[in-house]
Amino acid sequence: MKIFKGKVVSTKLAKTATVEVERIVVHPIYRKRFKRVRKFPVHDEIGVTVGQIVEFVASRPYSSQKKWKITKVVDGKGKVPSAKTGLSDKKIKETVTKAVRKEKRKEAK
Repeated sequence: MKIFKGKVVSTKLAKTATVEVERIVVHPIYRKRFKRVRKFPVHDEIGVTVGQIVEFVASRPYSSQKKWKITKVVDGKGKVPSAKTGLSDKKIKETVTKAVRKEKRKEAK
């Protein structure tokens, strides 16, 4: 049984997460490397969030397309958007630091 590792890109459906698996392929003649991406609908009993890295394996069919199950969360850095603004924590942090820098410049003058 093969274990896949990928990034959660969507959790909009109930008990389902869409996981994106990226792999690098080499062209047989030109030897150029390029990325191939495939999205898997995965059964989610853990409750993962968008941005987390998870491992999943093949399992019994949960629906016509969902035949995968999350086994564990590898990296727990989920991007949780702010409820009011819809911005991620990183964007909010950047805007706050910019505002603080502006205040310090005004005080220095």
